[in-house]
Amino acid sequence: MYISEGLLQFIWQHRLIRPGQLFCVDGRQIEIQKPGMLNQHAGPDFNHARIVISNTLWVGDVEVHTRSSDWLLHRHHLNAAYDPVILHVVYDHDMNISRQDGTEIPVLCLRGLFDEALGYKYKQLIGAASKFPCEALIGQVPRIAIESTLSRMMVTRLQEKSAEILNTLKRTKGDWSETFYITLARNFGFNVNAAPFELLACSLPSHILARHAHRPLEIEALIFGQAGFLDQSFSEDYPARLRSMYGFLKTKYQLCSIDKSLWKFLRMRPHSFPTIRLAQFSACIRKSAGIFSKVTACRDLKTLYKLFSDLPVYPYWRTHCHFGKPAAERSLQPGIGSVENIAINTCCYVLFAFGKHTGQPKYIDRALHFLDAIQPESNAILKKYADAGLTPNNAFESQALLQLNKYYCKQKKCLNCGIGIKILKQ
Repeated sequence: MYISEGLLQFIWQHRLIRPGQLFCVDGRQIEIQKPGMLNQHAGPDFNHARIVISNTLWVGDVEVHTRSSDWLLHRHHLNAAYDPVILHVVYDHDMNISRQDGTEIPVLCLRGLFDEALGYKYKQLIGAASKFPCEALIGQVPRIAIESTLSRMMVTRLQEKSAEILNTLKRTKGDWSETFYITLARNFGFNVNAAPFELLACSLPSHILARHAHRPLEIEALIFGQAGFLDQSFSEDYPARLRSMYGFLKTKYQLCSIDKSLWKFLRMRPHSFPTIRLAQFSACIRKSAGIFSKVTACRDLKTLYKLFSDLPVYPYWRTHCHFGKPAAERSLQPGIGSVENIAINTCCYVLFAFGKHTGQPKYIDRALHFLDAIQPESNAILKKYADAGLTPNNAFESQALLQLNKYYCKQKKCLNCGIGIKILKQ
């Protein structure tokens, strides 16, 4: 059976070698005091290992290969960074390897030193034709191990989201209100139209909208005009008025609209059309002037949800999905799922980043409290885990599962996943 280099690293890192005396291929006795730290960068696989060979303590690096000859295949013999290697760990020993100064590197061959069933279990994980690698085995994993993994995933996700928000903050020259406005706009695009929504927000600073806070139609004219939807003539009164207003405001503020072709309508339900989302976004801006300060003042979810509920969307959109094209009547309000999505992906992450960046732990705590209190999301990805018996209890866990799916399950990195490690070590 073929054993991958990754699995050999896993066996070495977690010391899954059968107990008993160990010997190098040249017969010298070996004792592993510390396997070393897994190196995530260029160079040997493990650093700072402590190995006793024939009663002599060696401290240095360890390199792991499927075959000894992989040392030459990977051209380590030409790289001085591999001279500190004190042990070459392999599955098959097919040749002796020396450092650049000619000294031979001790070799430990792992064939027969670990349970071969581990290899079959790993192959079952990465080769499974299932919704995610451990779908059939995750039921064997204790809940505490799953929760521990999800907590680590969420720490990573919070760091990742904070970095994105701080990049936006840098572009806005430290303006948190503008940063929130751009992040909120992107969230109103709900993935499919996130990019054009962000472009729209960047092309239309929130301070311009603030000047028209008490003139609703002018806000809508600015938003729909900048989105590129007012570049034609209309027979209906509402869009015709918006077009006329936008013509004046565009010149006044020297604005340049984005290309209308950027917006995606294909394979979307009408309530998710970008035109409806833009109408809701306009209403949200009109309703909650100075919205960032209102979000930072929120201490409970009910107050937070009110900022994005009961929006004063212009009635025209009750019977339209496009300008000039009547359609069946529908509700204009975002559903509870959409409101929760905004609370999670805009409010919680911006609050967390704001608290971390400004050194105010109360906002970090509030963000985490909200994530614990919000209902778990419902989508196709999370349904896969629910069908296998792994149902998140709240938004904190559903966000963590999305992180797990994106960076581990999809890439089949079971050897680096807390759940995968638990399964393999059982």
